[in-house]
Amino acid sequence: MNRVAIKPEILRWARERADRSAESLRRRFPKYALWERGEAVPTFKQLEDFAKATYVPFGYLFLPEPPEEPIPIPDLRTIRKEAISHASPDLLDTLHAMQRRQAWLREELIECEADPCDFVGSARLADDPQGVGREMRRMVGLDDDWAADVRTWREAVGELRRAIEELGVMAVINGVVGNNTHRKLDVEEFRGFALSDEYAPLVFVNGADAKSAQMFTLVHELAHIWLGESALTDSGLTSRPSQEIESWCDRAAAEFLLPAQALRACWRDIRHEESPFEVLARRFKISPIVAGRRAMDLRLVGRETFFAFYEEYTARERQRRPASGGGDFYSNQNTRVGEMFATQVILAAKGGRLSFKEAYDLTGLHGGAFQEYASRLGVNLP
Repeated sequence: MNRVAIKPEILRWARERADRSAESLRRRFPKYALWERGEAVPTFKQLEDFAKATYVPFGYLFLPEPPEEPIPIPDLRTIRKEAISHASPDLLDTLHAMQRRQAWLREELIECEADPCDFVGSARLADDPQGVGREMRRMVGLDDDWAADVRTWREAVGELRRAIEELGVMAVINGVVGNNTHRKLDVEEFRGFALSDEYAPLVFVNGADAKSAQMFTLVHELAHIWLGESALTDSGLTSRPSQEIESWCDRAAAEFLLPAQALRACWRDIRHEESPFEVLARRFKISPIVAGRRAMDLRLVGRETFFAFYEEYTARERQRRPASGGGDFYSNQNTRVGEMFATQVILAAKGGRLSFKEAYDLTGLHGGAFQEYASRLGVNLP
Protein backbone atom coordinates (compact mmCIF):
# COMPACT_ATOMS: atom_id res chain seq x y z
CA MET A 1 0.00 0.00 0.00
CA ASN A 2 1.43 3.37 -1.09
CA ARG A 3 2.02 5.54 1.99
CA VAL A 4 3.13 9.17 1.98
CA ALA A 5 5.17 10.84 4.72
CA ILE A 6 3.70 14.27 5.49
CA LYS A 7 5.01 16.66 8.09
CA PRO A 8 2.75 16.64 11.18
CA GLU A 9 2.73 20.45 11.32
CA ILE A 10 1.22 20.54 7.82
CA LEU A 11 -1.59 18.22 8.90
CA ARG A 12 -2.19 20.33 12.00
CA TRP A 13 -2.22 23.50 9.91
CA ALA A 14 -4.75 22.04 7.47
CA ARG A 15 -6.99 20.90 10.33
CA GLU A 16 -6.91 24.26 12.11
CA ARG A 17 -7.36 26.14 8.83
CA ALA A 18 -10.63 24.26 8.31
CA ASP A 19 -11.64 24.82 11.96
CA ARG A 20 -11.84 21.08 12.53
CA SER A 21 -11.05 19.26 15.76
CA ALA A 22 -8.79 16.24 15.87
CA GLU A 23 -11.70 14.26 17.28
CA SER A 24 -13.99 15.07 14.33
CA LEU A 25 -11.31 13.93 11.88
CA ARG A 26 -10.63 10.78 13.87
CA ARG A 27 -14.15 9.57 13.12
CA ARG A 28 -13.25 9.50 9.43
CA PHE A 29 -9.54 8.73 9.81
CA PRO A 30 -9.12 6.42 12.85
CA LYS A 31 -5.34 6.89 12.95
CA TYR A 32 -5.41 10.65 12.52
CA ALA A 33 -4.00 11.39 15.99
CA LEU A 34 -1.04 9.16 15.15
CA TRP A 35 -0.51 11.00 11.85
CA GLU A 36 -0.44 14.37 13.60
CA ARG A 37 2.08 13.05 16.14
CA GLY A 38 4.24 11.56 13.39
CA GLU A 39 3.72 8.01 14.69
CA ALA A 40 1.89 6.74 11.58
CA VAL A 41 1.75 7.62 7.89
CA PRO A 42 -1.41 7.93 5.74
CA THR A 43 -1.86 6.25 2.39
CA PHE A 44 -2.03 8.35 -0.75
CA LYS A 45 -5.80 7.78 -0.95
CA GLN A 46 -6.27 8.74 2.70
CA LEU A 47 -4.30 11.91 2.07
CA GLU A 48 -6.52 12.77 -0.89
CA ASP A 49 -9.61 12.25 1.28
CA PHE A 50 -8.04 14.35 4.05
CA ALA A 51 -7.47 17.21 1.61
CA LYS A 52 -11.14 17.07 0.57
CA ALA A 53 -12.32 16.92 4.18
CA THR A 54 -10.31 20.00 5.13
CA TYR A 55 -10.83 21.89 1.83
CA VAL A 56 -7.09 22.32 1.35
CA PRO A 57 -5.42 22.19 -2.10
CA PHE A 58 -3.84 18.73 -2.30
CA GLY A 59 -0.42 20.05 -3.29
CA TYR A 60 -0.23 22.18 -0.12
CA LEU A 61 0.14 19.00 1.95
CA PHE A 62 3.57 18.37 0.45
CA LEU A 63 5.01 21.77 1.35
CA PRO A 64 7.94 21.87 3.80
CA GLU A 65 6.07 24.28 6.08
CA PRO A 66 2.57 25.77 6.35
CA PRO A 67 2.05 28.42 3.68
CA GLU A 68 0.99 32.00 4.20
CA GLU A 69 -2.44 32.65 2.66
CA PRO A 70 -2.99 36.39 2.59
CA ILE A 71 -6.44 37.67 1.72
CA PRO A 72 -6.00 38.85 -1.89
CA ILE A 73 -7.86 42.16 -1.43
CA PRO A 74 -7.79 44.84 1.29
CA ASP A 75 -9.42 43.57 4.48
CA LEU A 76 -11.60 46.34 5.94
CA ARG A 77 -13.60 44.25 8.37
CA THR A 78 -13.90 46.11 11.65
CA ILE A 79 -17.32 45.41 13.15
CA ARG A 80 -16.74 42.03 14.79
CA LYS A 81 -16.52 40.70 18.30
CA GLU A 82 -12.99 39.39 18.05
CA ALA A 83 -10.16 39.43 15.58
CA ILE A 84 -10.06 36.77 12.86
CA SER A 85 -6.53 35.40 12.67
CA HIS A 86 -6.96 33.85 9.23
CA ALA A 87 -9.51 33.54 6.44
CA SER A 88 -11.54 30.36 6.32
CA PRO A 89 -11.24 27.99 3.33
CA ASP A 90 -14.84 28.91 2.47
CA LEU A 91 -14.03 32.61 2.22
CA LEU A 92 -10.77 32.05 0.33
CA ASP A 93 -12.35 29.65 -2.16
CA THR A 94 -15.21 32.10 -2.76
CA LEU A 95 -12.84 35.02 -3.28
CA HIS A 96 -10.64 33.08 -5.69
CA ALA A 97 -13.66 31.81 -7.65
CA MET A 98 -14.98 35.36 -8.08
CA GLN A 99 -11.53 36.60 -9.13
CA ARG A 100 -11.38 33.89 -11.81
CA ARG A 101 -14.79 34.95 -13.12
CA GLN A 102 -13.77 38.58 -13.17
CA ALA A 103 -10.48 37.88 -14.95
CA TRP A 104 -12.23 35.84 -17.65
CA LEU A 105 -15.01 38.37 -18.22
CA ARG A 106 -12.54 41.26 -18.35
CA GLU A 107 -10.54 39.52 -21.07
CA GLU A 108 -13.71 38.59 -22.97
CA LEU A 109 -15.07 42.15 -22.91
CA ILE A 110 -11.75 43.68 -23.99
CA GLU A 111 -11.52 41.14 -26.81
CA CYS A 112 -15.03 42.17 -27.91
CA GLU A 113 -13.97 45.85 -27.74
CA ALA A 114 -16.52 46.71 -25.05
CA ASP A 115 -16.36 50.13 -23.43
CA PRO A 116 -15.14 50.35 -19.83
CA CYS A 117 -17.61 51.31 -17.09
CA ASP A 118 -17.06 55.03 -16.57
CA PHE A 119 -18.58 55.01 -13.07
CA VAL A 120 -15.83 52.76 -11.69
CA GLY A 121 -13.49 55.00 -9.70
CA SER A 122 -15.58 58.08 -10.49
CA ALA A 123 -15.86 59.10 -6.81
CA ARG A 124 -13.30 60.20 -4.25
CA LEU A 125 -13.33 60.12 -0.46
CA ALA A 126 -13.33 63.93 -0.56
CA ASP A 127 -16.73 63.83 -2.32
CA ASP A 128 -19.96 64.13 -0.34
CA PRO A 129 -21.05 60.48 0.19
CA GLN A 130 -24.74 61.43 0.28
CA GLY A 131 -24.41 63.15 -3.08
CA VAL A 132 -22.65 60.08 -4.47
CA GLY A 133 -25.37 57.84 -3.00
CA ARG A 134 -27.99 59.82 -4.88
CA GLU A 135 -25.93 59.63 -8.09
CA MET A 136 -25.54 55.87 -7.66
CA ARG A 137 -29.30 55.45 -7.31
CA ARG A 138 -29.87 57.60 -10.41
CA MET A 139 -27.37 55.55 -12.42
CA VAL A 140 -28.96 52.30 -11.26
CA GLY A 141 -32.32 53.69 -12.40
CA LEU A 142 -34.31 53.72 -9.16
CA ASP A 143 -36.34 56.60 -7.73
CA ASP A 144 -36.36 57.64 -4.06
CA ASP A 145 -39.41 55.56 -3.13
CA TRP A 146 -38.87 52.56 -5.40
CA ALA A 147 -38.89 49.94 -2.64
CA ALA A 148 -42.31 51.00 -1.28
CA ASP A 149 -43.99 49.36 -4.28
CA VAL A 150 -42.13 46.04 -3.86
CA ARG A 151 -43.97 43.47 -1.74
CA THR A 152 -41.16 41.62 0.01
CA TRP A 153 -37.50 41.97 0.97
CA ARG A 154 -36.67 39.03 -1.30
CA GLU A 155 -38.25 40.74 -4.30
CA ALA A 156 -36.55 44.03 -3.41
CA VAL A 157 -33.11 42.38 -3.26
CA GLY A 158 -33.78 40.67 -6.58
CA GLU A 159 -34.90 43.88 -8.26
CA LEU A 160 -31.91 45.82 -6.92
CA ARG A 161 -29.47 43.09 -7.95
CA ARG A 162 -30.88 42.97 -11.49
CA ALA A 163 -30.71 46.76 -11.79
CA ILE A 164 -27.05 46.72 -10.71
CA GLU A 165 -26.26 44.01 -13.27
CA GLU A 166 -27.90 46.05 -16.03
CA LEU A 167 -25.38 48.76 -15.18
CA GLY A 168 -22.58 46.31 -16.00
CA VAL A 169 -21.66 45.10 -12.50
CA MET A 170 -21.61 41.39 -11.70
CA ALA A 171 -23.82 41.15 -8.60
CA VAL A 172 -23.54 37.79 -6.84
CA ILE A 173 -25.49 36.75 -3.76
CA ASN A 174 -24.64 33.34 -2.32
CA GLY A 175 -24.72 31.80 1.12
CA VAL A 176 -22.63 28.74 0.26
CA VAL A 177 -19.40 27.98 -1.58
CA GLY A 178 -20.50 27.57 -5.18
CA ASN A 179 -23.45 25.17 -5.06
CA ASN A 180 -22.13 23.13 -2.12
CA THR A 181 -24.83 23.41 0.54
CA HIS A 182 -22.51 21.65 3.02
CA ARG A 183 -20.15 24.65 2.93
CA LYS A 184 -22.17 27.53 4.31
CA LEU A 185 -20.61 30.97 4.43
CA ASP A 186 -20.35 32.53 7.88
CA VAL A 187 -21.93 35.98 8.32
CA GLU A 188 -19.76 36.45 11.40
CA GLU A 189 -16.69 36.23 9.15
CA PHE A 190 -17.78 38.57 6.36
CA ARG A 191 -20.87 40.14 4.82
CA GLY A 192 -19.55 40.95 1.37
CA PHE A 193 -16.73 42.11 -0.82
CA ALA A 194 -16.10 44.24 -3.90
CA LEU A 195 -13.68 43.50 -6.74
CA SER A 196 -13.13 46.73 -8.62
CA ASP A 197 -12.32 46.66 -12.33
CA GLU A 198 -13.14 49.11 -15.10
CA TYR A 199 -14.43 46.37 -17.41
CA ALA A 200 -15.80 43.68 -15.07
CA PRO A 201 -16.61 45.11 -11.62
CA LEU A 202 -18.05 42.56 -9.19
CA VAL A 203 -19.89 42.79 -5.88
CA PHE A 204 -20.49 39.74 -3.68
CA VAL A 205 -23.02 39.55 -0.84
CA ASN A 206 -23.08 36.78 1.75
CA GLY A 207 -26.50 35.21 1.12
CA ALA A 208 -26.54 33.64 4.58
CA ASP A 209 -27.40 37.09 5.95
CA ALA A 210 -30.96 38.36 6.35
CA LYS A 211 -32.54 39.71 3.14
CA SER A 212 -32.99 43.14 4.71
CA ALA A 213 -29.29 43.20 5.61
CA GLN A 214 -28.31 42.01 2.12
CA MET A 215 -29.86 45.19 0.69
CA PHE A 216 -27.44 47.38 2.62
CA THR A 217 -24.40 45.20 1.87
CA LEU A 218 -25.20 45.16 -1.86
CA VAL A 219 -25.18 48.96 -2.04
CA HIS A 220 -22.22 49.30 0.36
CA GLU A 221 -20.13 47.13 -1.98
CA LEU A 222 -21.37 49.11 -4.97
CA ALA A 223 -20.04 52.25 -3.26
CA HIS A 224 -16.60 50.59 -3.18
CA ILE A 225 -16.88 50.14 -6.95
CA TRP A 226 -17.70 53.85 -7.30
CA LEU A 227 -14.49 54.58 -5.39
CA GLY A 228 -12.57 52.09 -7.53
CA GLU A 229 -11.47 50.20 -4.41
CA SER A 230 -11.61 46.44 -3.86
CA ALA A 231 -12.39 45.45 -0.28
CA LEU A 232 -13.55 42.68 2.05
CA THR A 233 -16.12 44.01 4.50
CA ASP A 234 -18.67 43.32 7.20
CA SER A 235 -20.65 46.46 6.48
CA GLY A 236 -23.37 47.78 8.73
CA LEU A 237 -24.53 50.81 10.64
CA THR A 238 -24.51 49.41 14.16
CA SER A 239 -21.23 51.16 14.99
CA ARG A 240 -18.85 53.56 13.37
CA PRO A 241 -16.12 51.73 11.42
CA SER A 242 -12.56 52.83 12.08
CA GLN A 243 -11.58 53.13 8.41
CA GLU A 244 -12.62 56.33 6.65
CA ILE A 245 -13.46 54.43 3.48
CA GLU A 246 -15.95 52.15 5.28
CA SER A 247 -17.67 55.09 6.94
CA TRP A 248 -17.91 56.80 3.53
CA CYS A 249 -19.43 53.72 1.88
CA ASP A 250 -21.90 53.30 4.77
CA ARG A 251 -23.12 56.86 4.34
CA ALA A 252 -23.41 56.58 0.56
CA ALA A 253 -25.37 53.31 0.91
CA ALA A 254 -27.65 54.79 3.57
CA GLU A 255 -28.57 57.73 1.32
CA PHE A 256 -29.11 55.36 -1.63
CA LEU A 257 -31.53 53.15 0.33
CA LEU A 258 -33.15 55.63 2.68
CA PRO A 259 -32.80 59.17 1.32
CA ALA A 260 -32.66 61.83 4.03
CA GLN A 261 -35.38 63.87 2.36
CA ALA A 262 -37.74 60.91 2.11
CA LEU A 263 -37.05 59.86 5.70
CA ARG A 264 -37.74 63.33 7.09
CA ALA A 265 -40.94 63.58 5.03
CA CYS A 266 -42.42 60.34 6.38
CA TRP A 267 -41.03 60.66 9.91
CA ARG A 268 -43.74 63.16 10.85
CA ASP A 269 -46.40 60.52 10.19
CA ILE A 270 -44.72 57.54 11.85
CA ARG A 271 -42.68 58.91 14.74
CA HIS A 272 -45.42 58.10 17.26
CA GLU A 273 -45.87 54.54 15.97
CA GLU A 274 -45.04 51.74 18.41
CA SER A 275 -42.21 50.50 16.14
CA PRO A 276 -41.29 53.38 13.79
CA PHE A 277 -37.98 51.81 12.72
CA GLU A 278 -39.75 48.66 11.60
CA VAL A 279 -42.31 50.74 9.70
CA LEU A 280 -39.41 52.37 7.86
CA ALA A 281 -37.83 48.98 7.27
CA ARG A 282 -40.96 47.61 5.61
CA ARG A 283 -41.37 50.65 3.42
CA PHE A 284 -37.76 50.97 2.24
CA LYS A 285 -36.93 47.23 2.40
CA ILE A 286 -33.95 47.69 4.70
CA SER A 287 -32.97 46.33 8.08
CA PRO A 288 -34.72 47.99 11.04
CA ILE A 289 -31.23 48.48 12.46
CA VAL A 290 -30.21 50.49 9.39
CA ALA A 291 -33.45 52.50 9.61
CA GLY A 292 -32.86 53.26 13.29
CA ARG A 293 -29.25 54.22 12.79
CA ARG A 294 -30.20 56.47 9.87
CA ALA A 295 -32.81 58.21 12.04
CA MET A 296 -30.22 58.70 14.79
CA ASP A 297 -27.62 60.11 12.38
CA LEU A 298 -30.20 62.58 11.08
CA ARG A 299 -30.98 63.50 14.70
CA LEU A 300 -34.59 62.41 14.49
CA VAL A 301 -34.03 60.23 17.59
CA GLY A 302 -31.45 60.26 20.34
CA ARG A 303 -28.64 57.75 20.85
CA GLU A 304 -30.41 56.25 23.86
CA THR A 305 -33.54 55.55 21.82
CA PHE A 306 -31.63 53.88 19.01
CA PHE A 307 -29.38 51.71 21.17
CA ALA A 308 -32.28 50.62 23.40
CA PHE A 309 -34.08 49.50 20.25
CA TYR A 310 -30.92 47.84 18.94
CA GLU A 311 -30.48 45.72 22.08
CA GLU A 312 -34.13 44.69 22.15
CA TYR A 313 -34.34 43.94 18.43
CA THR A 314 -31.15 41.88 18.22
CA ALA A 315 -32.19 39.85 21.29
CA ARG A 316 -35.53 39.13 19.59
CA GLU A 317 -33.83 38.19 16.33
CA ARG A 318 -31.54 35.67 18.07
CA GLN A 319 -34.60 33.84 19.39
CA ARG A 320 -36.17 33.47 15.97
CA ARG A 321 -35.57 30.33 13.96
CA PRO A 322 -33.54 30.99 10.81
CA ALA A 323 -35.45 30.87 7.57
CA SER A 324 -35.06 27.63 5.66
CA GLY A 325 -33.10 27.63 2.42
CA GLY A 326 -33.99 25.79 -0.72
CA GLY A 327 -35.84 27.12 -3.72
CA ASP A 328 -35.57 26.18 -7.36
CA PHE A 329 -31.99 25.21 -8.22
CA TYR A 330 -31.93 27.04 -11.55
CA SER A 331 -33.56 30.18 -10.14
CA ASN A 332 -30.85 30.19 -7.49
CA GLN A 333 -28.23 30.36 -10.24
CA ASN A 334 -29.52 33.80 -11.19
CA THR A 335 -28.09 35.09 -7.92
CA ARG A 336 -25.22 32.61 -7.43
CA VAL A 337 -23.83 33.03 -10.95
CA GLY A 338 -25.76 35.95 -12.40
CA GLU A 339 -27.55 36.14 -15.71
CA MET A 340 -25.09 38.63 -17.20
CA PHE A 341 -21.96 36.58 -16.48
CA ALA A 342 -23.60 33.22 -17.23
CA THR A 343 -24.90 34.43 -20.59
CA GLN A 344 -21.44 35.66 -21.59
CA VAL A 345 -19.88 32.30 -20.65
CA ILE A 346 -22.57 30.28 -22.41
CA LEU A 347 -22.30 32.30 -25.63
CA ALA A 348 -18.49 32.01 -25.53
CA ALA A 349 -18.75 28.23 -25.17
CA LYS A 350 -21.32 28.02 -27.94
CA GLY A 351 -19.12 30.12 -30.22
CA GLY A 352 -16.03 28.03 -29.53
CA ARG A 353 -14.12 30.80 -27.75
CA LEU A 354 -14.24 28.82 -24.52
CA SER A 355 -14.15 25.07 -23.91
CA PHE A 356 -17.15 23.56 -22.19
CA LYS A 357 -14.89 22.31 -19.40
CA GLU A 358 -13.73 25.89 -18.76
CA ALA A 359 -17.35 27.04 -18.89
CA TYR A 360 -18.32 24.39 -16.32
CA ASP A 361 -15.50 25.48 -14.02
CA LEU A 362 -16.37 29.18 -14.28
CA THR A 363 -20.07 28.74 -13.57
CA GLY A 364 -19.90 25.79 -11.19
CA LEU A 365 -22.48 24.01 -13.37
CA HIS A 366 -21.68 20.79 -15.19
CA GLY A 367 -23.15 18.73 -18.00
CA GLY A 368 -26.93 18.62 -17.98
CA ALA A 369 -27.21 21.36 -15.35
CA PHE A 370 -25.20 23.73 -17.56
CA GLN A 371 -27.32 22.84 -20.60
CA GLU A 372 -30.59 23.33 -18.70
CA TYR A 373 -29.54 26.68 -17.24
CA ALA A 374 -28.46 27.84 -20.70
CA SER A 375 -31.88 26.88 -22.02
CA ARG A 376 -33.59 28.85 -19.26
CA LEU A 377 -31.53 31.88 -20.23
CA GLY A 378 -32.74 31.49 -23.81
CA VAL A 379 -29.58 29.95 -25.29
CA ASN A 380 -29.88 26.56 -26.99
CA LEU A 381 -26.65 24.60 -26.99
CA PRO A 382 -25.75 21.84 -29.46
